[in-house]
Amino acid sequence: MDNFQENLPTSVLAEILENAFQWFVVVDADSKILYINEDYCRFLEVKREDAIGKPVADIIENTKMHEVIKSGIPDNASPHYIKGTYMLANRVPLFVDGKIVGAFGSVIFRDMSDWKKLSSHVQTTMERIQLNLEDNSYSEYRLGDIKGSSPAIRKTKETIEIIAPSDLPVLIEGESGTGKDMFAHSIHQLSERADFPFVKVNCAAIPADLLEKELFGVYNPLTGLVQNGRVKQADNGTLYIDEISTLPLTLQAKLLRAMQDEEILPLNSENSEKVNVRIVASSNISLSQLIEEKKFREDLFYRLQAITLRIPPLRERMEDFVDLLNYFLQKFMLKAGRRHVTLATKTREILQSYHWPGNVRELQNILQAAVYLAENDIILPSALPAQVKLRNVPSFQTTGTLEDILAEVEKKVLQSYLEEESDKIQIAKQLGLSRSTLYEKIKKHNL
Repeated sequence: MDNFQENLPTSVLAEILENAFQWFVVVDADSKILYINEDYCRFLEVKREDAIGKPVADIIENTKMHEVIKSGIPDNASPHYIKGTYMLANRVPLFVDGKIVGAFGSVIFRDMSDWKKLSSHVQTTMERIQLNLEDNSYSEYRLGDIKGSSPAIRKTKETIEIIAPSDLPVLIEGESGTGKDMFAHSIHQLSERADFPFVKVNCAAIPADLLEKELFGVYNPLTGLVQNGRVKQADNGTLYIDEISTLPLTLQAKLLRAMQDEEILPLNSENSEKVNVRIVASSNISLSQLIEEKKFREDLFYRLQAITLRIPPLRERMEDFVDLLNYFLQKFMLKAGRRHVTLATKTREILQSYHWPGNVRELQNILQAAVYLAENDIILPSALPAQVKLRNVPSFQTTGTLEDILAEVEKKVLQSYLEEESDKIQIAKQLGLSRSTLYEKIKKHNL
């Protein structure tokens, strides 16, 4: 760092000053902060003396300064998402004798009103771009987006890598909230059809009387045209049928024909249309059970289940819990514009002992709310839903008077909190008690 400062030519210093807008930062070749102006520090809620010498990624979220240093290519007018807001940033590499010695970055605006106008414009533009990207890429997730390294998840990922390039239909089974959609998207992304449409239809979300039209299209005799359904829209690509267990028997027969004969018959039409579609289906209940109940066609089942992926519920893959927890915390901290949010020890214990009937989706929703409810950047048990906390009430005796039972429950709850938290002020806050009341109860139970 010292060598960099000593060798820094006047021309580079002039360049920094010329570009010194309201917020700017200078880093060395190792991406460590050499200088950051006071206004930027106030916005980032960090003391300048604490920022100097730290890796820039530890101070500025979503920074790309290290990428500019690595590539040597300026990154001008680049959208930068920071603390819940889109801004525009300039990042330029700094050279001495042809060698990269650092980088300079600045945010492009001069006051808060400009920032708000610019943020609104850029955010709208970015959302429009993102929608366009989604419209053209069709599928949203890739295999690397699936978090977890438990044996079951590793095995499922390995299977997907093997079967994805084929055109074989795939059946994905798993409870609601296990992430079946992500696995379906990943299959498409790794297939030979990745450049063609990925079309999803949720059978349970569409009324039965509209489902045939939605899936297979409809012929309009007045115009002589066919309004394409989801199957035709997925031509040459992948059709993902979510909750296929709710597909009516009559439409199961039409789907089987599409798979076997590669043709469909639109509603009100007498002319079949050729289609080339790979089918990926998912179900949160056993299709074998539905076959026994005469609610699902056996021939369609055998056509689908040649490759079956079973996605385990979260309670059966708790080895992945910490990875998922950290991933969602980072994701929602970024979304909420919060730099540091941590779980209180008691909160982590409650989450890890919960049985997660809603699986990964429930964990995601709970953490998203908890990040916003965090007090002083700490997620306390009070930020968790009642059903999660109730599952972790200590066991107690069921004999004796009501007063005796309640006293025992109170003692066990206090013991549990005292074992996990030494700060009695925090305990009082979590339990909704005043400090004096908490101390009285601790004394009462000889704790």
